[in-house]
Amino acid sequence: MAFFVPSHSRPERHVTSNVVDMTTSAAAPTGSEGAIRAGTDVTDRLVAANQSYAEAFSDPGMDARPVLHVAVVACMDARLDLHQALGLELGDCHTIRNAGGVVTDDVIRSLTISQRKLGTRSVVLIHHTNCGLESLTEDFRSELEMEVGQRPAWAVESFRDVDQDVRQSMQRVRTSPFLLHTDDVRGFVFDVRTGLLREVDPA
Repeated sequence: MAFFVPSHSRPERHVTSNVVDMTTSAAAPTGSEGAIRAGTDVTDRLVAANQSYAEAFSDPGMDARPVLHVAVVACMDARLDLHQALGLELGDCHTIRNAGGVVTDDVIRSLTISQRKLGTRSVVLIHHTNCGLESLTEDFRSELEMEVGQRPAWAVESFRDVDQDVRQSMQRVRTSPFLLHTDDVRGFVFDVRTGLLREVDPA
């Protein structure tokens, strides 16, 4: 099932198509038109790109409240270009990303601030196919303990069934006592080969 950006939520803009598709990083331009060049330190490349960006930048005059009153929780995977995939513009949403896009205590922290102080009401959760967490187990914590002499306090949050993990994340949002708005929480799986979102039934 494709995810649709509700046109009524964007009163001042005109969206030509609401069907979610996506340009992945593999399809991004790699020519000489940008400031990022091969053969330089990666951080220096990013700083150089920022300098070019800043030359054409003008203050958009926005405050910190997202225009669409939505927070998106997604995996940190480099193949997910959330703004392109969801038809979002600067200032539209909050994006919260981590390994797997799972709802951890820190995600609840960010969502709580997002809702209570910055006016968001809807939550969109996005996992994806071929996720790296599917190949890990909680044994990773033991391996780290053996290597560095200290066991991490955090859980790996690995999973085998991506749909079930989306359901678990939705449940964690809906049952959090800290969140004001838990009635509009929807979860999706992004297909890294087709660029489409498939909605997960919460039942």
